[in-house]
Amino acid sequence: RPALLKSPKFQVGQNVHFTSGPVSRPGASGSYQVLKLLPSDGADYQYRIKHPTEAFERVAKESQLDRAS
Repeated sequence: RPALLKSPKFQVGQNVHFTSGPVSRPGASGSYQVLKLLPSDGADYQYRIKHPTEAFERVAKESQLDRAS
């Protein structure tokens, strides 16, 4: 039986800072809003996030997000 994850760090509606990984577009990092908490991939929670100037949403792992300053 897999170990239970800690509680999600971020809430729906919260603003977060996203740091894109090495394979993402460099301009992807910045301030995003959490739209939805997604099922965990086993090691990390995942979130659906959106940047105010982008027409699309992204999926980000919790390890790619920080509280917005």
